[in-house]
Amino acid sequence: MNAEISTPTAELTQRLSATPRGARLARRLVANALDTWGHPYDGDLNHTAQHLVAELAANAVTHGRVPGRDFEVRVLLLADDDTLRIEVSDARGDRGPRFVTDPEADGGRGLVLVSLLARTWGVTGRDVGKTVWAELALSVSGGR
Repeated sequence: MNAEISTPTAELTQRLSATPRGARLARRLVANALDTWGHPYDGDLNHTAQHLVAELAANAVTHGRVPGRDFEVRVLLLADDDTLRIEVSDARGDRGPRFVTDPEADGGRGLVLVSLLARTWGVTGRDVGKTVWAELALSVSGGR
């Protein structure tokens, strides 16, 4: 389910190296953009968005990495829809998101976190790779 996106009142789009450093930078860029747009660093929306970006960017550089290709973070403030939309795109379309199925596994719980924090989320294919997106309500703390 990927509904039509309304015109953003604010937008950040940045390509970053598909490295742990790039993932950390994505989180910081989004935090700064939200603060600039009137959602302070210490606010619930900013904190929740940072967690979502951190998880999606970590997945992009860990599971979606293709050597020599960057990943992209895009954040849209859709005031008409009372929505913050976060998109993280990587160059690997053959690996979709997976939930952990082994409770003893060391990882794989990040998308559970995404599903708990976001109002809605999903995956959209691209010509090269995929975009994993999540949406938060602007007026409700914690996402839902």
